[in-house]
Amino acid sequence: MSVSEWTRLLFIFPLLKPVTTSPHLLLPSPNPTIHTSLASPSFTTPSPTAPLISTQDEQCPLSITPPSLVVRYGDPVSANCSIMGTDFIYIGWEVPELIDASIEGDMMVPFLVWTVKTMKEWSVRPTCFRLNDHSGQCVTQLDLTVYKPPDSVSISYVNHIGPELEAQQYSLQCQVQDVAPVENLTVTFYRGQKALAPPQSSNRVQKTPVSETFFLNLTSSIEDDGAVYWCEAKLDLGPDGPQPPPVVKSNHLTATVYFGPQFLCPEKLQVREGDELTCEVRGNPSPSVTWHRDGQVVVPPTHSNGEHAGKYTVSAQGALGKFDFTLDVEVLTAKGTSNDCGIFLVAVLIQLIYWL
Repeated sequence: MSVSEWTRLLFIFPLLKPVTTSPHLLLPSPNPTIHTSLASPSFTTPSPTAPLISTQDEQCPLSITPPSLVVRYGDPVSANCSIMGTDFIYIGWEVPELIDASIEGDMMVPFLVWTVKTMKEWSVRPTCFRLNDHSGQCVTQLDLTVYKPPDSVSISYVNHIGPELEAQQYSLQCQVQDVAPVENLTVTFYRGQKALAPPQSSNRVQKTPVSETFFLNLTSSIEDDGAVYWCEAKLDLGPDGPQPPPVVKSNHLTATVYFGPQFLCPEKLQVREGDELTCEVRGNPSPSVTWHRDGQVVVPPTHSNGEHAGKYTVSAQGALGKFDFTLDVEVLTAKGTSNDCGIFLVAVLIQLIYWL
């Protein structure tokens, strides 16, 4: 019989009294490995090919320490199964066939320690069981979670390259590569240090590593120009998991938003004599601006006078097209301003004389 056919290993050694059973018994079977500890030689061992039936209840005297474990893939793991009292024939572990698994026990204390030097199985439910000659068997399972943080996390646009356009909708995607278990994964999108939405999670239930993509829709605005987007993936494995939970952050994605042109001046514009005639026009990229008066292209004066009063048309060519803005310019002369002040003072003096 070849070595590959021996798939179940039974470790037997005395706990409470000497026994004559061979300390190592190999039994061929396709079922998982069973490691046992014998307490009495008078019991006829049942066929190890029979599956264990989960009959765990409050009366089962078995105890696993710790009752739950969270281990990173490739790290060592160990758990102790013990039993209260002496009312048992043997106790044992039933686990998948792991190359470097080992069992340790004490001759005077009824317990078995299951150890794996390098955990390389994803779906493992080690089971400790007890058999006796009057109440049958009872079992208890170790709650074991094997995890792996993401290999990488990246953020990018969905089907878009280059600058955004103002008021257009875009989608961001956060791609998480090779993480397990994915059901414990949450992903959050950020703009700067502000979260853009509640954390997202996957509805997949899979113990082996998978890749998952999360999406966020947004409508671009002027305020988004120069904003930095990124996402983070957090593997929250509960109180038994690593603290703080493993977090992997993505690259930074800097947004460029094309907008404008925008005219930042009133339709009725007053300028003082000698001042420059201006109308600020914003946009990204910077728009091309042309001034017209009476259908002719003009250069706005840098020193205004009364001749510059009238209507102007400011034309701006930007990323979103060409737009025109009409200005009605009034030039305030220094003389007109002085006369206005004099008239006001005379009116005030007349009112004072009337009161007296």
